[in-house]
Formats: sequence, C-alpha cells, structure tokens
Amino acid sequence: MTVVPRRAARVYRSENAERSVQAWCHKALSRWPDLGPLPPVETGLGPTQAFRALGGSGTPVLVLSGTNFNAATTVPAARALAADRPVLLVDPPGQPGLSCNKRNAGSRMEAYGEWLDELLPQITDRPVILLGHSRGAAIALSSTPSPLVAGLMLLNPAGLTAAGVSSESMRVTLPWMIHPNEQTSTRLIEFLSGPSTDTDCAEYRAEAEWLTLVARHCRTNSTPTPLYGEFFRAWAGTPVTVATGSHDPFFSPARLHGPARRFLHTQVRTIEGAGHLSLYEQPEKVAELLRELDA
Repeated sequence: MTVVPRRAARVYRSENAERSVQAWCHKALSRWPDLGPLPPVETGLGPTQAFRALGGSGTPVLVLSGTNFNAATTVPAARALAADRPVLLVDPPGQPGLSCNKRNAGSRMEAYGEWLDELLPQITDRPVILLGHSRGAAIALSSTPSPLVAGLMLLNPAGLTAAGVSSESMRVTLPWMIHPNEQTSTRLIEFLSGPSTDTDCAEYRAEAEWLTLVARHCRTNSTPTPLYGEFFRAWAGTPVTVATGSHDPFFSPARLHGPARRFLHTQVRTIEGAGHLSLYEQPEKVAELLRELDA
C-alpha cells in the first residue's frame, strides 16, 4: 500500500517572517513574569507550546484563542482572569505563535479536538474550564468530554453557526490583507470591537501592531464552519456558558440564540458594549461569567 504524506502549508511566508512574529511574542510574554512556559508537548499536529500562571483559588482556566490570536496577545486579558484562578494559555499548532509552524491539510476541527484531547492531560492534572474564544470555541467543542474538563465557556463562538459576513467586513478585511499597516489594522480592530472600547489605548495599539505583523508575515485561514450535531450532544452533562458581544459583527446574540438553545440547551449571555473581541475588550466581565460557571 502506498502511503501518501499529508500535505502541510507553512504558517509563515519566510524564515525571517517567522523570526519577526516569534520575537514579538516573546517580548509580549515577558511583560508578565508570573507566566511561565511549560515544556513543549509533542502532539499529532506538531510541537505545542503552553504557558501557566498561578492565580486565585478558583478552577483553573485554559484559554483557547481565536484565529490569528495566541498566548502572547492574550496576556492582558489573562492577567485579569488570574485574579480568581490559575490560567493556562496555549498556542495551537498551525497558528501564528510559538507552536508548530505548519498547517496540515487535514487539520480541520476534528483534528484540533483530538489535539486538545492529547494535550490536556500533559499540561494539567486537575480539572479546568475550557475558555474558547471564536475559533477556540470550535476547538473546545470538537474535543472529548473528560474528568479534566470542569466546564465550557464559549465566547464569541465559532462552531455553533456560520459567521455573519457583510460588505462592511469585506471593506475592512481586504485592505488589511492587501496593504497591512497601522491604519488598516486599526480599522480592522475598530470593526471587531464594540462601541464601549477605547481603541486608542496601549493594548489596542499593540493588537493593531500584531495584526499588521500577521498580515505581512503569515498565511491566515478562514473561520470554521458549523460543527455536526454529535459534537454538541457529547457535552450534555457539562456546565456550559455561551456569551458574545452585543455588537459582535460575526456571532451576534441573535445569530447564536437558536443554536445555543437547540444544541447546548442554554441561553446566550450578552456582553453589552463589546464586539467580537470581548475577551480582550471586557476581561473583567469574562471573569465574572467564569465565577458564575464555577459556582
């Protein structure tokens, strides 16, 4: 039998591009000295880098970031969550960051679910809450319920339904992809954020800088398609919170309400004034929702 190797595409456009992105990540991670790297974990999708920070007495939370975001970009939000609980951050393989720099052709959500199943017992020996933001929510839902998963928080979640696409989203995304610079990245951040967000603050300038790096140096991928019903049925006995920003242009409360009730038997919690980046816009509100899930 002939074995055909699985095709893989590099995340980065060149070796210099990879060095530039990873240098940015190391600098951002160094701003939180309490966040320590764990030993890299070998997985079916390649080497995976995770990080841990101590925190309050609550159930630890493992944050799974959305497309083009990672542990380094999540540091400010994770510091807010750590007031209540230990925090684990992870860079999924095939995404910009410090994990495997190749994206396998077969790396659909099912493969990422298996990756999380493989990774989890190697980075924690106690139950955690899986906090999946956007693409990270689809990864969490694709994994297998286990005693190591105390609950799910699905934030601005992909996987439950198709993302809303508008002419406005194309007007801000295409210039960012074609001419990445501070101006086009800032416009993208403003589009993704809700009206209560101060996009002039230092954290959002850093996010604009990061998105400029991503567009210049990386090959991005698309939002996951909706998952099959069996993925949702498996989580019937697990506490689940679904939340999204009141102004999320992709996964609005109205778009999520039906699928959340039908598939997960839960209501959608609305984070007022936030957009698609609610984890980064209002981490204190996310921390409050985690406390409710952990009660």
